Amino acid sequence: MPLVHLHVIEGRRTPEQLREVADTVQDVMLAHFAAPPRDRYQLITEHKPGQIIAEDTGLGLERTDDVLVIQVVQQGRELEQKQALYHHLAEQLEQRTGLAPSDLIVSVVANSPEDWSFGDGVAQFVEGLL
Repeated sequence: MPLVHLHVIEGRRTPEQLREVADTVQDVMLAHFAAPPRDRYQLITEHKPGQIIAEDTGLGLERTDDVLVIQVVQQGRELEQKQALYHHLAEQLEQRTGLAPSDLIVSVVANSPEDWSFGDGVAQFVEGLL
C-alpha cells in the first residue's frame, strides 16, 4: 500500500506522458516493491517552473526541467527492495519515457500500520481488515 507522490514541472509532459510515467512507476512497484495487485495510490503534482529546486548533492549530476521527484510512503520494505526500486525505476522510466536517470530523485519514507485509513474512517490494518 505505498502512497506515491510524483512531482514534475508543469507543462513539460502531456496528460498521456504523465499517465505513462505513473503506469511505469506502478509496474515497478508491483514487480520489485511487493505492492499487492490493485494497490495503486498515486498523486501527480505539477509545479510551476522554478518551484522544484533539485541540485546534485555534489555528485556531478546534470538535472533538466524534466526532473521527476518521487516520494514513496510505505511500511515494511527491506533495503534490497528499496535498492531494486531505485534501480528499476531509473531503468524503466528511461526505457519507457526517455527520462534521463540523472533527472530522477526518489525518497522512501516509512510509516506504520496505524498511520493508514483507506476509507470509512477506519484504520483497516489496526482493525485486522487488511
